[in-house]
Amino acid sequence: MITSCPSCGTKNRVPAKHLADQGRCGSCKAVLPPRAAPIEVDGLEAFRGIVSQAEVPVLMDFWAPWCGPCKMIAPELEALAREVAGEALVVKVNTEELLEIARQFQIQSIPTLMVFRQGRLVARRAGAAPRTELRRWLAMASPA
Repeated sequence: MITSCPSCGTKNRVPAKHLADQGRCGSCKAVLPPRAAPIEVDGLEAFRGIVSQAEVPVLMDFWAPWCGPCKMIAPELEALAREVAGEALVVKVNTEELLEIARQFQIQSIPTLMVFRQGRLVARRAGAAPRTELRRWLAMASPA
């Protein structure tokens, strides 16, 4: 995944394993904060990398651009991503573009929300959910 430095704008490659960690810019050495926005998955490899390597819970949002409920929950997911930065990741999978992933998880309605921990699916829900419920899911998936 690529993250831009907030100080100098340099694009830094961040391994999926470290998306929730604070890092340093390879150019100016400024602090790169943990990911605080939903991550748009662009392919199967990125999806698998995040799910299998993330050391924090991953809330996965399966959505489509034409879906009204998906548009309604998007601001909640953005706010949640900011709230849980460093503790969890919020990831978005466009089911129109990534059909293979949608088929693998038998997505039949959207939005479908899933929480993964250490590569395992630990919670699944079809339909939008309030931010408090999403936080509860993430807390359930966090290590003891």
